[in-house]
Amino acid sequence: MTVQMNPYLNFKGDAKAAMELYNDIFGGDLTLNTFGDFASEEHPADPADADKVMHARLSAPGGFELMASDVPQGMEASPNGTISLSGDDAEKLRSYWDRLSDGGNVVMPLEKQMWGDDFGMLVDRFGVSWMVDIAPAG
Repeated sequence: MTVQMNPYLNFKGDAKAAMELYNDIFGGDLTLNTFGDFASEEHPADPADADKVMHARLSAPGGFELMASDVPQGMEASPNGTISLSGDDAEKLRSYWDRLSDGGNVVMPLEKQMWGDDFGMLVDRFGVSWMVDIAPAG
């Protein structure tokens, strides 16, 4: 048996756009289902939520999994926390950094730190916080 821990992000109506951006950045397979997709006569979707994402899952290369949904009417969004990307593939991680920071806010520039890694923090255009840590190739 295996167990996985997967980040699950909450959005206020822009989950589809965010997950499509992450799919473009990280690659892989993206599945999106709206509240309307699961509506039935017994359980109709609130018209205000019908086109919102009920569940999205991005399965990217290397075992990277990211899930998300839009918060339906009447529910409070829970804070998303921070997603950390790390490794020694500097080219790939810098590409992620550049694309995630486009239209976002760099909190701490991606640069060499006292512990030897290149590290930076940003908030992307959807309000999701990211940390990127590039370890020296070894």
